[in-house]
Amino acid sequence: MHRFFVDSSCIKGDFVTLLDKDSNHIKNVLRLSKGEEIIVCDGNSTDYICEIYSMEKEVLLKINTSYPTETEPPLKITLFQGLPKSDKLEYIIQKCVELGVSEIVPVQTKRSVVKIKDSSKKQERWQKISDEACKQCIRGIIPKVHSPVLFKDMFKYIKEDSLSICAYENEKSNSLKSLLKSNTSKNINIFIGPEGGIDEEEISILKENKFNIITLGPRILRTETAPLALVSALMYESGDW
Repeated sequence: MHRFFVDSSCIKGDFVTLLDKDSNHIKNVLRLSKGEEIIVCDGNSTDYICEIYSMEKEVLLKINTSYPTETEPPLKITLFQGLPKSDKLEYIIQKCVELGVSEIVPVQTKRSVVKIKDSSKKQERWQKISDEACKQCIRGIIPKVHSPVLFKDMFKYIKEDSLSICAYENEKSNSLKSLLKSNTSKNINIFIGPEGGIDEEEISILKENKFNIITLGPRILRTETAPLALVSALMYESGDW
């Protein structure tokens, strides 16, 4: 059954009005007919089974039933990703959304080589990648991808009562496994540095802001590998897998 995300403002009573883009897709691409059923998700972890009620300028759907989306993980993970070169961030966004992260904040660090000039256009593209990944893996929410922020400004995105983790190649003893033994928070922040790693001054600032510095093992991982490894381990430990 075809699935669409809609804004909650499109849902009124027992009816859902699809916007132009989705209406066009249903009529001219999928060529669905009146009476056929589709699934609509409101982006807040609720799915609606709807039937096509009318197909004039906009497609109007009638809600037959609704139920909680069952694909969201128990953890709410915010990824703070040091800006990498090339299109690596696009890959990171796509895969981390598939794995279950809730929010992504690109961060300009001391060792970030790339400098984002037109952040609004970049953010637009990154958000589209998140949207498409959500549809592919049947998420119940669309993770927000923010415009890049400076390292000093990233801390305003830290949620209260959350566990903050930084994977650092020079940390040799503190492991993720030992950290999680004493953790009960379902809100987790993770920070990953760019290709050049994390500056020592940044590590000090992270510690001051209650980030737990951990190792991801004896091998140094690429900046596009580290977040996938860390998110995967967190999801496994949470019982999501």
